[in-house]
Amino acid sequence: MVSSLVVNRFAFFVFRETKKTVSKLHYSSLSASFRGCKSNYRFARNCSVSSADAFIVADDDKYGNKQIISVTPRLYDYMLCNVREPEILRQLREETAGMRGCQMQVSPDQAQLLTMLVQILGAKRCIEVGVYTGYSSLAIALVLPESGCLVACERDGRSLEVAKKYYNQAGVSHKVNIKHGLAADSLKSLILNGESSSYDFAFVDAEKKMYQEYFELLLQLVRVGGVIVIDNVLWHGKVADPMVNDAKTVSIRNFNKNLMEDKRVNISMVPIGDGMTVCRKL
Repeated sequence: MVSSLVVNRFAFFVFRETKKTVSKLHYSSLSASFRGCKSNYRFARNCSVSSADAFIVADDDKYGNKQIISVTPRLYDYMLCNVREPEILRQLREETAGMRGCQMQVSPDQAQLLTMLVQILGAKRCIEVGVYTGYSSLAIALVLPESGCLVACERDGRSLEVAKKYYNQAGVSHKVNIKHGLAADSLKSLILNGESSSYDFAFVDAEKKMYQEYFELLLQLVRVGGVIVIDNVLWHGKVADPMVNDAKTVSIRNFNKNLMEDKRVNISMVPIGDGMTVCRKL
């Protein structure tokens, strides 16, 4: 019988290697799969894993021998075919694909989850920490009411120019309040401006070593019952590998541990993209 340690290590390997494959193929294959969604997707052509290999059975009684899905490139391609991506977001995604750091952009399935959370909350006031070229912020702005507001914090001026262009094209510029500079400073200025507990929703996808500080500031800004979503909490699977101890991995690992013990929020870690934790302020 295979030990649970072996199964878990294998799961981490599959996750890590899948992330590498998706990182290389993600943006080049997305447009093809969205346009046709036929059986010969680029992901599928580069993937020799059968559908049966997408499942791992945890050899541990406490999991009840639960089948745990491992998202192979083929399965991920199928998931993307079931994402409703507005045309303006597709255009932004494809332009971003040719830019340096394009892997930082959230995926369409992540953006769809974010917008659904915003809609379920009935959110009117939102914050995004880490905008890059604006895919997630544009997705959120599109579902906000006309009177809604999204504070978009980003320090890179070049990527912000791309974001601004698409805000304008989508007709949502009036909903987006851009804060160009260090996110921590921008959040502190909102607090000093008397805006504590006035926001419904926040999304963080920025400097990983700053996660704890961002979270503490956002807890002051988000109302009771509001939601904070943190991206990259699985960090390519590195957080679960005790042999990996670089600064960013350790920072995220410690943040996850602190969040697990934080009684000020309810949490749910979701294995979508590179892992997202949804926090509801109590």
